[in-house]
Amino acid sequence: MNPRESAYKMPAEWQRHTCTFISWPVADSMVYPQDYAAVCNGYEEIIRAIAEFEPVTVIVNPDDLEQVRARLAGTQADCLPVPHNDAWLRDNGPTFLTRADGGLGAVNWGFNAWGGKYEPWDLDDQVAPAIIAHTGVTRFDAPLVMEGGSIHTDGEGTLLTTEECLLHPNRNPELDRDQITGLLRQYIDIDKIIWLKRGLSGDETDGHVDNVACFAAPGKIILQVCNDPEDANYAISQENLRILDSSVDAQGRKPEIIAIRQPPLRQYGGKRLTLSYLNFYFVNDGIILPVFGGDAAETDRLAEQALAAAFPGRRIRTVNGMAIIKEGGNVHCTTQQMPAPTHS
Repeated sequence: MNPRESAYKMPAEWQRHTCTFISWPVADSMVYPQDYAAVCNGYEEIIRAIAEFEPVTVIVNPDDLEQVRARLAGTQADCLPVPHNDAWLRDNGPTFLTRADGGLGAVNWGFNAWGGKYEPWDLDDQVAPAIIAHTGVTRFDAPLVMEGGSIHTDGEGTLLTTEECLLHPNRNPELDRDQITGLLRQYIDIDKIIWLKRGLSGDETDGHVDNVACFAAPGKIILQVCNDPEDANYAISQENLRILDSSVDAQGRKPEIIAIRQPPLRQYGGKRLTLSYLNFYFVNDGIILPVFGGDAAETDRLAEQALAAAFPGRRIRTVNGMAIIKEGGNVHCTTQQMPAPTHS
């Protein structure tokens, strides 16, 4: 029995959480290992921010357990020793599922480090099964290599993703679009996929959707846009706007679009950094929003303003978006929510 046949579905991220899972960084896997201490400080800031709203379980390598536990003393964070290669739990962690009777499940996707980009990834591929075992929820093993950052759902049958990532031959070369659609239908119970073409320019994940678009509510989509025709993201965001403007969701609704202006371009080591306000994270009664400071002060303010208007019942908690971005991701990439059980 797959999840759909067993009446499980992937809920929207804004549904209440039991807790957040996040992994502690590993120096050996970092692009810039000399920044390890600064990246750890960035993770601590994110964990402490989330812990203001809900419990946090930090996945730590056993050798790091005591020092990480000491750093987080006095917060709503505890540590779970699980060996891992890298720290992007959105992508190698489980996707939790809910059922109307209060049951919880989780999908264990295959993980190959974003198409084989970073070796080794053997430990990371075992993190989701370890978390599922720890939580005791029903486990479903999906015959699909996929990262959590590549999908976003409204909880009512519609999925947002990009062709650039899900159809990339470095994930599932033996599967075509229809086969991937069928597996997503079975494992997270969706009826409609809105396929954007591409993610942000320079995104080494091959275009994860969690940097370009997400649902704010059923029938409402937030999109990061670029207003500079000279910027590669201009054509990408214009194309995404056109696609969304001609789309309807699983319930037949034409989505309302909330546009958030991208921060100014920044580079490091000759490469564009993937700066995105869309890499925010829902927590209970709040949102954790990465902001970038300096020449991004105005777009930081506009992003915070837009999210406050879109989510009037949530406190917008900002964190330093530059702290970990050189390693390739931000707040949403580091986190994975475990939803609270639902009862109909």
